[in-house]
Amino acid sequence: MFNDDIAAISTAPGEAGIAIVRMSGCDVIEKVAGIFKPLHTSNDIRTRPSHTLTLGWIIDEQKEAVDEVLIGLMKAPRSYTGEDVVEINCHGGTLAARRCLELALQTGIRIAEPGEFSRRSFLNGRMDVSQAEAVIEVIRAKTEKGLKLAVKQLSGHNSRQVQNLEERLIYVNALLEASLDFPDEVGEPDYEEIRSILQEQLILIDKILDAAQRAEIYREGIKVVICGKPNVGKSSLLNMLLRQEKAIVTSIPGTTRDIIEDYINVNGIPVKLMDTAGIRSTEDIVERIGVERSEEVIKNADIVLLLLDVEAGITDEDTKIYEIIDKRKAIILVNKEDLEAKNISGEQLDEIFQGVKIIRGSVKEETGLEELEDSIEKMVLSGKLASDDLETMINLRQKAALLQAKKHLQETLEALGTFPLDCLGVDIWGALESLGQVTGKNLKEEIMDRIFHEFCIGK
Repeated sequence: MFNDDIAAISTAPGEAGIAIVRMSGCDVIEKVAGIFKPLHTSNDIRTRPSHTLTLGWIIDEQKEAVDEVLIGLMKAPRSYTGEDVVEINCHGGTLAARRCLELALQTGIRIAEPGEFSRRSFLNGRMDVSQAEAVIEVIRAKTEKGLKLAVKQLSGHNSRQVQNLEERLIYVNALLEASLDFPDEVGEPDYEEIRSILQEQLILIDKILDAAQRAEIYREGIKVVICGKPNVGKSSLLNMLLRQEKAIVTSIPGTTRDIIEDYINVNGIPVKLMDTAGIRSTEDIVERIGVERSEEVIKNADIVLLLLDVEAGITDEDTKIYEIIDKRKAIILVNKEDLEAKNISGEQLDEIFQGVKIIRGSVKEETGLEELEDSIEKMVLSGKLASDDLETMINLRQKAALLQAKKHLQETLEALGTFPLDCLGVDIWGALESLGQVTGKNLKEEIMDRIFHEFCIGK
């Protein structure tokens, strides 16, 4: 437990129905009672039970009302931080919340550091670091799928997986220790049993890492670049997918001269759509800069959507653009299929774009777009779908710890039966140390500081 009390505004700035000033610490109830006047004098918050709301006013030094509020009480240990927590639910808006916070600070409560509420929750045993980091993932989730995975981590899913790994490795270590300490009574450990257990744990770690790779897509999203020659329908496609007039659409070639981007949700995957300038040779210096930027974002894209004009046919401009695209990232959309004049045949497409996904449709008529979204999802998740229900979201820090644990287990397997038992035990403990970093058992202070510093103040 901590000796000081902390406070912060936990809601976003700006006008809203309510704002919340959160406080945590041993003496916050007593201190808030000094600036709170309940509607009914019998409702002294110092004697009120936990998990109750009390209506009244926050008052200033002159005993004048600052705002009508609801005081929420959550007493230790049944609170977010494991300490006494008081929340002032005041009216939304910058001034009311700030005045309530200022009056709380005058009682001797200090401003909380970024993530300090969650850090206290971790240090008081209310959650482990993996769950604490999930709080950030919940806040930053861009899609329903990403939110679902973050909430799963917040509920302790990752921690339970790591705990299962730890229990099996502790059992292996016990076998080694028994043979090392009591060689006459116990004899040699069952190396085949140990080998089997280690192989099982390596398979599980690989499954976690594979599942996390899938989850990374739902967390970070992908970049899809729409490219093609001028006036092929790129901006129209962007507007249609966004369901808004984001890009200017005219019949004049070269209208788009810079990168226009926005997010859409494709079957749970956050997709950053990027409309590029039409790629062609031009003497216009502004348009030429736009073309150069287009070529740059194409190189860095996860998926490149090349639009063709079915009426214009496949031109030299189209093939030159196709040459700069990584074929593994390409999807070809033959646009304007609603027109009668069609100058692109299936044979041409198969010959020029061998092995690349080809979709025929019309942006104007909104045909082929469902197939396009499905193709994006399949391309992104290609080779990453699993038959099991193992869904895990981990960050880079947790991934590094799991990879280190995997390395220790692989070294143990290689040394099994040839190296001394105490050497095997060192590697097993190394794996356990690495797994402990996932949940925070073995984290150094500077790493903890870095983790919680990413949190917003008030969380």
